[in-house]
Amino acid sequence: MADFPFHTLMIQGTTSDAGKSTLAAALCRLLKKDGIAVAPFKPQNMALNSAVTADGGEIGRAQALQAQAAGIAPHTDMNPVLLKPSSDTGAQVIVHGKVRADMNARDYHRYKTEAMQAVLQSYARLHAQYACVIVEGAGSPAEINLRARDIANMGFAEAVDCPVIIVADIDRGGVFAHLTGTLDCLSESERERVVGFVINRFRGDISLLQGGLDWLEQRTGKPVLAVLPYLHGLQLDAEDAVAATQEHKGDFRVVVPVFPRISNHTDFDALRAHPDLDLRFVGPGQPIPPADLIILPGSKNTRGDLQWLRQHGWTEAITRHLRYGGKLIGICGGFQMMGERIDDPHGVEGAPGSSTGLGLLAMQTELTQEKRLLQVSGHCNFGNFGNFGNLGQGNASVRGYEIHMGVSHGAALERPAFVIEGRDEGAQSADGQLLGSYLHGMFDTPEALAALLAWAGLKDAAALDLDALREASLERLAEATRPLYDALRGLSTRFGRD
Repeated sequence: MADFPFHTLMIQGTTSDAGKSTLAAALCRLLKKDGIAVAPFKPQNMALNSAVTADGGEIGRAQALQAQAAGIAPHTDMNPVLLKPSSDTGAQVIVHGKVRADMNARDYHRYKTEAMQAVLQSYARLHAQYACVIVEGAGSPAEINLRARDIANMGFAEAVDCPVIIVADIDRGGVFAHLTGTLDCLSESERERVVGFVINRFRGDISLLQGGLDWLEQRTGKPVLAVLPYLHGLQLDAEDAVAATQEHKGDFRVVVPVFPRISNHTDFDALRAHPDLDLRFVGPGQPIPPADLIILPGSKNTRGDLQWLRQHGWTEAITRHLRYGGKLIGICGGFQMMGERIDDPHGVEGAPGSSTGLGLLAMQTELTQEKRLLQVSGHCNFGNFGNFGNLGQGNASVRGYEIHMGVSHGAALERPAFVIEGRDEGAQSADGQLLGSYLHGMFDTPEALAALLAWAGLKDAAALDLDALREASLERLAEATRPLYDALRGLSTRFGRD
């Protein structure tokens, strides 16, 4: 077993998307490779990409990926507080994997004192169980308006007295201003716990950067622990935001509307990586291109996003798409939209009320106050109803997870899309054009991916194994991060192992 000087190490960033999540995953993988039992931890996460844990709770998707990097099953202690925004000012607050309440920003700010207790309880359990805990901060520690009652960055680091490294993305520009500005916004005790900087996503001649590195170290008294390269083509779960860049690869076009509250868009990672597909995310104001397959994604505000869909011309586009023989899949909230009506009597996702659905499937949905959280497996059910032809993969195995607050019922469910854990799940239309399901991750299993693409009209699609791609990306990321790992192992600070 190799030595690592810290029992707990926290990674904070100068901005969102500076590389905190990927650095945490890389360090977890490197520690695992050295035989050190390690766990990831993020005190507070705000994200609409989530995962179901082995203990039946819900955490941020990034922490599930970091757990995979560490070689352990994801657990609710790895992300004790998860915020899932349902509007610009409100969010569902999830504590220890379960829904605690819906709160506006002001109410949650007051609640953070109580939330900190949940954070420290989870951290204590991980601290006792693992030789090392890699902690990921949220956003930036320099947000002055959020410093009071902070549980996500320096507030946590101060509470547990752990060292911090600060990462900045040089590809954004202004990296030296980001690092020095962040440090200047910290208190004296917070600055003292910063043991060094990481400059991320560098591309170019490293010798041209050296003068800046020397200046930064002289000005701050902090070492630059590593300059890490820009890595193209990593296949890793996004923490939250839809990828800004899209690669148009194959000829079979898949189009996904980007709802204002789109959730779990990691459902499309396998499609994004597939060489035969041209996957396009279409946001507001963008033209809706012709497609072979349209997929309505999950949503944290299904009725609100259904209204958005109508306002941006998608109803007409879907009608035209189906008239010309295109296929349509709805996942979770997108599945609910395909029905005749969505009722929210308790105001689970906004003001209480009802909305008329797209009327494509004969079913109705009622949003309930209890959230269904399950890891599931089963098989596809294509070809058992309607005129689908011989797909040859109608019983392909599938696995995934369910995260939803709603119960659907109606005649459409008599034609299930899947059989999950021995029960019927989802719906498919008799004409073979429509498929809906609550199953997140339906494309992640190679057999199910092939079956779904065949159903959609892409015959003989290339095989793709998303798990294998993800593992290869973690290994590549870890090796690129090794200079940081080696620098950390050589550090001597007051924050040694306790």
